[in-house]
Amino acid sequence: MQPLKWGILGTASIAKRSVMPGIAQSETGVIHAVASRSLEKARELANAFSVETAYGSYEELLADSHIHAVYIPLPNHLHKKWVIEAAKAGKHVLCEKPLAMNAQEAEEMRAACKEQGVLLVEAFMYRYQPRYLDIKKRIAEGEIGELRGIRAAFSFNNADDHSNFRMKRDYGGGSLYDVGVYPISLARMIFEEEPEAATVHGFLPASHDHVDMVAAGLLEFSNGKFLTFDSGLWAAGRNEAEILGTEGRIVIPLAFTGDTEGYTLDRQGERREMEGTSSNHYALQADAFAKDVFGSGSVPYGAEDAVKNMNVLDACLTSITTRERVTMTKR
Repeated sequence: MQPLKWGILGTASIAKRSVMPGIAQSETGVIHAVASRSLEKARELANAFSVETAYGSYEELLADSHIHAVYIPLPNHLHKKWVIEAAKAGKHVLCEKPLAMNAQEAEEMRAACKEQGVLLVEAFMYRYQPRYLDIKKRIAEGEIGELRGIRAAFSFNNADDHSNFRMKRDYGGGSLYDVGVYPISLARMIFEEEPEAATVHGFLPASHDHVDMVAAGLLEFSNGKFLTFDSGLWAAGRNEAEILGTEGRIVIPLAFTGDTEGYTLDRQGERREMEGTSSNHYALQADAFAKDVFGSGSVPYGAEDAVKNMNVLDACLTSITTRERVTMTKR
């Protein structure tokens, strides 16, 4: 398989810290070019990763015929515009989460990519960890009995950085957009269904443009199954999940980030430490994406899944502002 040539549309820290090193470590990808609205910033990033080409505009990168796919780490309110522009340029797209500002935008992005015959994937890198395949297999084989619920938390304290786009409502700021989407996607992945209702409570201070700096929620699934979760941009750091069954539970440390792939399985008082292999889930994500592009595999969660995840997020955002339980709309 030929290497997939990537263009990086922006110089965000997630690109520099995680995704670009992941592509560099992948078996299938090479970074051909980076772009910024500042040519100086683009050249600085390109030099740091020994990338051949730097552009001073996103349009120039999209016009580069050598590039097969783009990664978009831009602030949330810019995702729709540049995903659609990339699709028009014939580029496959890996877009940072959340895919869009709402489900309607996500559907428009999905439709545009489908019309142009390009792949669109939301960048939930943790889903490519081998441990989640193992966890799902053990659940299917009944090792913790019938599923009852999931508890998950993802938070950090970034409250002093008032210039960060996460603190701006018009940019898609807030903890639900930034880290709350991870527990939501986890529950949908484990339960393999969509929730029926959402109830979310949050802290939306005027000091931070009324974005949800902390949120706590309940998602209701069929047959009484549930997700309880909390997310935060102004809270101590946590990154964990627990899957509860009738006969046992699975506890997942560093559930969404990091290269630790072990987990604990407790069944009727017997605890087993399940050791996983250490791997770079950003590299695994890049390889799965490339195999789909070249027809030798397929990503497990594509654009349709991203639209459904945004549909749940819409319900959570509505609940946090209305202080009411929101029944989900089937999509």
